[in-house]
Amino acid sequence: MPFCARDRDSAHLRNSREWTQMHGVRAMDGWQLIRRRYLVASLLIFSFGLAGQVDAQKSYKQLKYPPLRAFQIPKPERVVLDNGLIVFLIEDHELPLVEASLLIGAGSVYDPPEKVGLAAIATEVIRTGGSTGRSGDEIDALLERTGTSVELSAGLQTSSASVSALKEHAGMAFEILTDILRNPAFPQDKIELAKIGQRTAIARRNDNPMQIVNREFFKLIYGAQSPYARHTEYATIDAIRREDLIAYHKAYFHPNNCILGVWGDFNSAEMLQLIKQHFGTWPRGEVIKPQLPEVNYQWDYSVNFVRKPDLNQSYIMLGHLGGIRSNPDFFTWQVMNEILGSAFTSRLFRVVRSRMGLAYSVFGMYGANYNYPGVFYVGCQTKLSSTVQAIRAMLDQVRSLREQEVSDEELAQAKESFLNSFVFNFDSKREIIDRLMTYEYYGYPADFLDRLRDAVSKVTKQDILRVARQYLRPDQVRILVVGNDQGLDQPLSVLGPVNEIDITIPQ
Repeated sequence: MPFCARDRDSAHLRNSREWTQMHGVRAMDGWQLIRRRYLVASLLIFSFGLAGQVDAQKSYKQLKYPPLRAFQIPKPERVVLDNGLIVFLIEDHELPLVEASLLIGAGSVYDPPEKVGLAAIATEVIRTGGSTGRSGDEIDALLERTGTSVELSAGLQTSSASVSALKEHAGMAFEILTDILRNPAFPQDKIELAKIGQRTAIARRNDNPMQIVNREFFKLIYGAQSPYARHTEYATIDAIRREDLIAYHKAYFHPNNCILGVWGDFNSAEMLQLIKQHFGTWPRGEVIKPQLPEVNYQWDYSVNFVRKPDLNQSYIMLGHLGGIRSNPDFFTWQVMNEILGSAFTSRLFRVVRSRMGLAYSVFGMYGANYNYPGVFYVGCQTKLSSTVQAIRAMLDQVRSLREQEVSDEELAQAKESFLNSFVFNFDSKREIIDRLMTYEYYGYPADFLDRLRDAVSKVTKQDILRVARQYLRPDQVRILVVGNDQGLDQPLSVLGPVNEIDITIPQ
């Protein structure tokens, strides 16, 4: 067999290893010794230099940062069409897309008590059922071929429609949307399909413990029959008829009860003409909405329990009625929330989670809605064996805000956290448009967010103490625990008389 280069290299390596084993470092060539010594010397020099740098490093508290760069907030163009439709436009030429969002002044809050679920089903079938001239399946096929999306959904006080299309298909998308909004077919098979979806959701509503604690806590605050807390049942879904959907649509789906926002790759003047072409002929209609119910809240203290024997931990929420955003103290509430429980540096996080080790997830905030009171809540998930201890620990942190002023460091951290994250309110055109439409609908000034930023920067420790004493009532909270009462550190009755809530689904 011939002696090849690979064999020669292998023999050389083998001989080198044998020589090294016999004679140690002397087996190395002179240049290898020099290279090794140079490497060792370099590492020593680097190590001494690095050590010097470490010694010279400052504490993070001593670091100074330049002020954040100012950013330009896009200013949408606002136009009102002759039929009362309010339009917001923002040009964005980054991608060849046109997107739109339509706010409709109709939601589940207006459902008759015996037909809860009407808004959700009506809005779904407006989309899935198509129009009198084009079926929902035909619309689906057309949208799929062009990569276009047209969707509708219902919320509590408002419903929404959304459009996303390549800019060359924007006119088609608007034509489809206005067609189904003006001429919905409400086919019976699609109504039945929507009902099946609602019944499935009802059947599964007790599967998720967080869903249970949220649902039942809101019922404790607003009342089980309140439009702000009620939910669908099999009976309310069964009671809904096609004529109910037709009447619901006739009552609320009018241009003067809608706000349209459009953003994307277009010229505003040309887009306005396209909007007038498709939405401008939609006739104005009479909109008579039932008056929203008042929240008649009785201040009291209660302990409530939902039994879930399959759980090995407790899901806890406690609190009381919150506030409205139009309250001048809304701005101070935001800083108080940062200090209490809506940030990683909050007291609930530092004490209940990190120091006491009682919960991985802990949270809390004084909530506020636009036109009816929100909810103040504090909550966590904890082991069964620390349930009562966790409840007391959370209440202690709420009380601490009422007892003395927060520290300078806490105030500075809270304001810095809020203000530094302010820019993320503008990280997409959708956020900007949707927020402006919401302010418009509820009658808030368009610069409400700017006012919030300016007011937060002026909040003082005295302000925090004042609002905590005025609005937080830790001795008048409604406590809810979802879990297993076997294995608790103490019986829930040590906190007060226990009201057990039955979450059995009525058939």
